[in-house]
Amino acid sequence: MTNTLLLIGILSFNLKAQNKVQQIVYKDSVRQLSEVVVTASRTPENVLKSPISIALLDNRAIQNSATPSFYDALENIKGVQLLTPSLGFKVYNTRGFANPTNVRFVQLVDGVDNQAPHIGSPIASALAPTDLDVNQVEILHGAASALYGMNALNGLVNIFSKNPFEHQGLSFQQKTGANHFNDNNTSVHLFSESSIRWAKAFNSTFATKINFEYLTGYDWISDNNTDLNPNGNASLNLFGTDNPAYDGINAYGNESSNRRNLTLGGKRYSVARTGYLEKEIADFSLRNIKGDVGLFLRPKKDWEVSYTYRFGILDNLYQRTNRFRLSDYRIDQHSISFKSPSIQAKAYLTHENTGQSYNIRSMAENIERTFKTDDAWFTDFTNQFNANTKAGMSVTDALQSARNLADKGRPQPHTAEFDALIKKLGDINNWDIGAALRVQSWLYHVEAQADLTQQLFRTLREKYGLSILTGFDYRMFEVLPDGNYFINPVEAGKNLTYNKVGGFVQLTKLLLNDKLKLNASMRADKNQYFDLRWNPRLAIVYSPTDDQNIRISYQNAYRFPSLFEAFSNVNSGGVKRVGGLPIMSQGIFENSYFKTSIDAFQAAITNDVNKNGLSTAQAVVKNKGLLKKNDYGYIQPESVNSFEIGYKGLWFDKRLYVDVDFYYNQYQNFMAQVETNLPLTQSANADSIAFALNDRTKNQRYRLWTNSKTTVFNYGGSIGLRYRVYKDFMLSTNASYAQLDRKITDDGLEEAFNTPRWILNFSLSNRKITEHLGFNVNWKWQESFLWQSSLATGNVPAYSTFDGQITYTLPAQNLTLKLGGTNLLNKYYYNFLAGPSVGGFYYLSATLNL
Repeated sequence: MTNTLLLIGILSFNLKAQNKVQQIVYKDSVRQLSEVVVTASRTPENVLKSPISIALLDNRAIQNSATPSFYDALENIKGVQLLTPSLGFKVYNTRGFANPTNVRFVQLVDGVDNQAPHIGSPIASALAPTDLDVNQVEILHGAASALYGMNALNGLVNIFSKNPFEHQGLSFQQKTGANHFNDNNTSVHLFSESSIRWAKAFNSTFATKINFEYLTGYDWISDNNTDLNPNGNASLNLFGTDNPAYDGINAYGNESSNRRNLTLGGKRYSVARTGYLEKEIADFSLRNIKGDVGLFLRPKKDWEVSYTYRFGILDNLYQRTNRFRLSDYRIDQHSISFKSPSIQAKAYLTHENTGQSYNIRSMAENIERTFKTDDAWFTDFTNQFNANTKAGMSVTDALQSARNLADKGRPQPHTAEFDALIKKLGDINNWDIGAALRVQSWLYHVEAQADLTQQLFRTLREKYGLSILTGFDYRMFEVLPDGNYFINPVEAGKNLTYNKVGGFVQLTKLLLNDKLKLNASMRADKNQYFDLRWNPRLAIVYSPTDDQNIRISYQNAYRFPSLFEAFSNVNSGGVKRVGGLPIMSQGIFENSYFKTSIDAFQAAITNDVNKNGLSTAQAVVKNKGLLKKNDYGYIQPESVNSFEIGYKGLWFDKRLYVDVDFYYNQYQNFMAQVETNLPLTQSANADSIAFALNDRTKNQRYRLWTNSKTTVFNYGGSIGLRYRVYKDFMLSTNASYAQLDRKITDDGLEEAFNTPRWILNFSLSNRKITEHLGFNVNWKWQESFLWQSSLATGNVPAYSTFDGQITYTLPAQNLTLKLGGTNLLNKYYYNFLAGPSVGGFYYLSATLNL
């Protein structure tokens, strides 16, 4: 458990302000901290009495975690699932339906959304505070749209930075580490992260702070070569290395869009181009830079006005439908906020520029095509195979010889020619012939909330125990049409905009001498392309004593399509991804055919040709009935109804802390992609359509954003325990369970669950074994599970990791040393398909406070 609810032993700390040092010492052997959270209800409240499931990671817990950073420490909180697309890029999720681009989980910093506008989810910690500036982190498990609006279906994390009025001084932190031990792909590489924080209150009215961080290293490598198409030539008994349609998970340029059905020697073969491994294409050097500047003004008591500028520059790996190399990716944010006892307001602008980034899959495909077109390659392959078999060569040898001939002159990885092609193609913003990712987008957001019973209707709060909170927000996305990723179908030549407006009201009533708290809220949001959406939340918290708290809640959450889901227009190696709004995909939905039915249709043709002696034409006519027309419609908002019951309490003279929750969710209108093919024929004749869909050159393949027709029910729960076993030794454990319950009208299109049933954490720690020495060890295990995505589908094996650290403090020098490692036993694992293999990471950090 990361909730720091107990103060054990003697805790002392120095507060340095305006050159005066005060020392505060707590001498109680056990003391409950009155920890306050604000995210659950958008107002301060005791963490034990929160109306919904919330976990807290404060600054002390971060410093004592068995991980190198606060962002890593989130992984060990109960109910949290971690995905690792990169050493410098981690994605968090709660309660199922995980994805490397998690648009259902919101990340806030001081209440400010730090998503990348064009995808609708955060780019890891690019806009998060540095470790030196994190004060505490609050994690909401489950739906939170009633108060926070779009996207908060699965959960929300709110990261609070340190206020320069309360946290002053100059601090330095240096982390030095190493990874890739016993890695077959590369040698050991060094890691470095340097951070600095300076904060000063010049008087009681004005304060400022500056943060900067520079990180370098060598990224984890994706090297899973499992064949995603093992049965591509099953009718010919060609498997494993003999399969000419091999499609490795982390190999690109040999996917289904790079395959053709060839009739060779009277048999029908599925043949793919050779492709390249990710480790042959991608640059794994890691360089992340981020920082922020804040100006804070307190014009009168309990008022604060602040301006903050944050920026991030990234060079690392990233995954969506494809794998990407982010290079000189830049995101920055300006925010202004106002706080008073009754009113809070924020306005912020986020700008995203993908820099020199590129699509690894498109890069592999188009390097292949630079030396030989698809038509020429398959022609050479066919001619050489036929010549080989006529000369008496075996089929397997003839296939390999044909590939060698067709690949003659193919650019070889890690040569000057190959590197020049990567540079050239990485600057061509058309994925049919290049690989560049060139997107510029903006997010504009304004919000305000008012506690009407703080001053205006104070009598309601004082006399009746009633609090009324209300608020509104306006959000607009803007993207520069680049001609490859986005176009403007509304007004050519203009930037594309997409907006919504909403508001909420929340009532909180205290009853039974403040032992019963009723919390009800209602939110309404209007998107320019969709009807008004209503989102209620009702929660009850019963506290028979201050240490025992039971809660029950119901809430509805939703999300509108992200900018990409609504408006994308991407050409990608013969597959065009198109947004789900009618202005983007009209005519395609109505006239295309499911790719799954086309695959079954072509497999049946192959079987009839290879085993039943039919000609291709005869087999086409025989099997045309297998083709199914697309019956999905234009995209609509996605929603979830969530029911939860939970308990938080202290036992055994407050030595044991217990946190338990159970939930049951109903999801509708999952936003997902359907793959279809549009026949390029003017005839509506069934035979003409069938022949067109059997010929790759006579149909256009699409991936369309739409909604699943399936209603999905899932349930789960988690329990967290924290116990002071002896003196200052703390034993913490948590277990999380997540399970699909049932489906109605299973159409196979719903967003995949992608979550292990069980995740377990065990931790033993002692912050002060001696006056200067502390430690923390953590063991994590998660069960194997099925991962499903458009990039790769298969089982993710179970794995466990062992993390640990020892901390030594030198008070006279204001220096803290932390020596530790994650995955100490260096057992390589991956936590989702197509993701990298993650090994041991070992580090030493030094933190100096002046």
